[in-house]
Parts: sequence; structure tokens; C-alpha cells
Amino acid sequence: MKQLSVFIIITTLSIALLSGCVPHSTGSTEVGVRTVKFAIFGKKGVEERVYAPGSTYFFLPFINDWHTFDTKLQNLEMTYDRGRGDRKSRDDLLFKTIDGNDISLDVIIAYRIDPQKAHIIVQYVADSDRLLRDKLVRTIARSKPRDIFGELKTEEFYVADRRELQSQRAKEVLQEILGPMGIVVEKVLTKDYRFNPEYQKAIEDKKVADQLVEKNKSAQRAATEEYKRKLEEAKGEVNKMVANADGEYLRAKIEADVHFEKQQLIAEAIKTEGIATAKGIQEMNKAMEGSGGEALVKLRIAEAIQGKRIVLLPVSEGGMNLKTTDINQLIDTMGIKALSKKPENP
Repeated sequence: MKQLSVFIIITTLSIALLSGCVPHSTGSTEVGVRTVKFAIFGKKGVEERVYAPGSTYFFLPFINDWHTFDTKLQNLEMTYDRGRGDRKSRDDLLFKTIDGNDISLDVIIAYRIDPQKAHIIVQYVADSDRLLRDKLVRTIARSKPRDIFGELKTEEFYVADRRELQSQRAKEVLQEILGPMGIVVEKVLTKDYRFNPEYQKAIEDKKVADQLVEKNKSAQRAATEEYKRKLEEAKGEVNKMVANADGEYLRAKIEADVHFEKQQLIAEAIKTEGIATAKGIQEMNKAMEGSGGEALVKLRIAEAIQGKRIVLLPVSEGGMNLKTTDINQLIDTMGIKALSKKPENP
């Protein structure tokens, strides 16, 4: 009887409680977190359960709290431009480079909430998206990136790869800090950066000077290339002239060699002929040293005086003395001249 009474009481209370439940909903990208402030049978406090997006749940009022968090990607933009960004005032990061120059930098932190850790956010950090953004994400995002980007030298801000490297480091550091609190840092992006006006002008002047130097270097390189081109053309012409000269030399050398060979052959022939003639004369001389030679001489003398008139003059001790006789007068006297003339044909 007593147990029945307890059951009736509990049932009555349950019906009364259920009749007073109110709906609690989550958006399409939201997760819900329930906090039990008072419990008869269960455990009170923040539930570790994740209430899924796009759903409606019923809880009693007053003894339950309900919080929702948007899990879509969010951008915390801190910029110099007052017309955009997270604040309607100047909100960029101000710091010094490692070499001591003042600089301001526009930064965007892209982050989202880890749905499985939404209850940790409610329990230890914040109970709304806005409070989480302002109290946690913004505070840390304005602190650590200053230190990380401040490691760069002034000139390194002009190098996109160096900025990207520091952005990646900033993302890793922020994730290490915010990850245990239910925040997933997706990206750290840098936009515009500015130096103080005097230094900015000096940098711009330097850039103009550097551009002028590069222009002059380009002109110098172009002139050098033009010189090399003309030099190669000149070398080509010289090589052509050398080749022509070498060709003429080879042609003349070949002609000279041919002429030399020809003359050498002629000389050899003359030499051979001369040797043969000399040998013939030598043999003739040998032949004429004997009786045959004397006969041959007589033959040649006979052939020489053949057909000629011969006058014999007395020459002796008692006759005409040729040493003292006027031979010309003698010939005139004796009509020798007439005798030497050929007789006329009848």
C-alpha cells in the first residue's frame, strides 16, 4: 500500500512537470548544451551530451539552462579600415619589427567550434558565441600573432613567403592554446601592412631607387647581350674569312704540290735523259779511242770536204813560208776567190 502511494506521487509529479516543459531548438549549424540546475534523480550540472543541429528538445524551465553555439566557420577580422572588420574602429595589430620599426598589420583569424567540446566551453569559458569571440578568441588572437610577426625584419614583410611562414606558425600556436577549449583554428591570414609615414616614404623611395637600379642593370645586361651577339657575328665573319683563307691556302698548296711533282718528274726525266746521253757519249768516246774511232774521224772529215775545191800550196823549207807570206794577196793573185764561187748554170 505504501509503495503504491509513492508510485502515484511520482506519476503525478511527472505529469505535472511534463505539462510545464518548454521547447528548446537548435539551428541548422548550431549545437545545444543543457545545464541541469536542479535534479531529483539525476546528476546536475552541464551535460556532456551534444544536442544535434536542426532539432527541438523539451525541458522544464527554471531548473534547466539552454545554450547554443554556431559551428560554422567564423572570421575574426582585425583591420585598419573602420568601415569593416570586427569593430567599427581601427582594430589592426600594432607592434614593432625585430629591427625596431613600427608596423600595423591587418589579420583575419578563421575558426570554428568543435561540437564535441561545446559543453567545455559552457562550463569553463563562455555561454554564448559573442562572449566566446570577445572573451577568448579575440584576446588571444591579438596577443600571440604580435609576438610571432614581430620576429620578422622590416624588409621581410615585402616577401610573401616569409609572411605566410609566420602565419602558419601563428595558426599552430593559437591552435595549441585554443584547441583544449573547444576552438579549432583553421587559418591565420594577413592582409595589408603599414609603416609610419616617414619610414614608409623612405621605403617607397628605396623601392623606386631599386627599380631604377634594376632598370639600369637590365639595360646593362641588354647591352652586354648585344655586345656578345655582335662579337659572335664578328667571330663568325672572322671564321668565314679564316676558312676562305685556309681554302685558298689549301688550293694553292695543292696546285704548288702538283706543279712541284710535275717539275720533279720533268727533272727526273731530264736527269735520266742526260745520264743516258752522257753514257752514250762516254761509250762513243771509248769506241773512238781505237782504230774504229780514227776511221770514223776520217769519214767525218771526208764528208765535210766533199764537194769543195782544194788548192795545194807548196810548203817546205825551200818553198813558201806561211809565216811571212801575205795570204790574202796570194789568193787574189791566184784567183782563189773566183774558184770558191759556185759555177753558174749554163
